[in-house]
Amino acid sequence: MTQYILAVVVMTWAITFVLRAMPFLFLTKVRDSAALKYLGKVMPAGVMLILVVFTLRGLDLTTPESWLPAAAGVITTVVLHLLLRKVLLSILGGAGVFALVLSFC
Repeated sequence: MTQYILAVVVMTWAITFVLRAMPFLFLTKVRDSAALKYLGKVMPAGVMLILVVFTLRGLDLTTPESWLPAAAGVITTVVLHLLLRKVLLSILGGAGVFALVLSFC
């Protein structure tokens, strides 16, 4: 039984190590790739789009209490992004305003 547990632990360690090392090995081969540069340019907008769709999914438009927090969060995110061009700050600011308005509605 001890050998079985030891074998499982070693296999788990090896698989985890390989899976964590693969992105670094892959990145050294594609670091100067045009596709990677393109993804670096468009991914922030893609992440923000996914967050907007996730926020607005299933939104009930019948009462202001249901759509006002989402609208405030989306508008804040867009305004912050257009003014500051800092993706993380825009996302955090929009999420903060969303939570703040949600707590008052």
